Amino acid sequence: MVANPTRLFPNRAEPAGSLPFADGAAASAATRAATSEKLLAVEHLNLEYRTRERIVRATHDVSFDVYGGDRFVLLGPSGCGKSTLLKAVAGFIQPSSGSIALDGETVRGPGADRVVVFQEFDQLPPWKTVVQNVAFPLRVAKKLSRAEANERALHYLEKVGLASFADAYPHTLSGGMKQRVAIARALAMQPRVLLMDEPFAALDALTRRKMQEELRRLWEEVNFTLLFVTHSIEEALVVGNRILLLSPHPGRVRAELNSHQYSQDSFGRSDFQRSVARIHQLLFEQTETVQ
Repeated sequence: MVANPTRLFPNRAEPAGSLPFADGAAASAATRAATSEKLLAVEHLNLEYRTRERIVRATHDVSFDVYGGDRFVLLGPSGCGKSTLLKAVAGFIQPSSGSIALDGETVRGPGADRVVVFQEFDQLPPWKTVVQNVAFPLRVAKKLSRAEANERALHYLEKVGLASFADAYPHTLSGGMKQRVAIARALAMQPRVLLMDEPFAALDALTRRKMQEELRRLWEEVNFTLLFVTHSIEEALVVGNRILLLSPHPGRVRAELNSHQYSQDSFGRSDFQRSVARIHQLLFEQTETVQ
């Protein structure tokens, strides 16, 4: 059950009306992605970590490709190694075997071309204002002047609807607003791949739905490439256009699926619920790995 990139990135000559998306905006995004090439390649990746008693394998022989403009989701139950896999792509963890390549270059450590948004709300230095939180990494990594960094920071704060809170401090913001600042900070770095590790998991249900919707809107506007980790099947379907299913520990590839046909309006649809049930079966069935 491997996803079909030719459906995700059809020939540019194909008319927009024939694209397998729910609306014109998504079709436009697909047209932009029509010229996309492979951006991230993960091949036969094994990740391990050491406890006091033994070495534990987190993922086993995981392979997948991410194309420019993808919203690629790593989906699996808790403990399947999906967050460890994301950290390896970020360069924080070295593979025990296999490879990770970005733009054809082997990933050997962290870099500004990969920026991570974590689950925790308190990832913003509390002594810096919102705009300072977004601008500071730009001055350090991109070597922009203070004025240039502030200008770009304000641009992305506008994108996430928080320009009016530029001079506020993190302790005055709600959890959802803090996550929007973290997303603005990440997008301002203009990374090749935006990495998100269950960024909405700690939010209440209504705020989580709103953040999913805003992430999709941002993707339409900015057209970034996203690698997103979640253990929620519903979230994977509405956030992603491609989903990699990982088995319970150690994480192995169970399947790769297209999900571009779903959006926030899909929750009550019968085909959406059938997809949820089918993915649940694929994730937890005790059979050979589905390739």
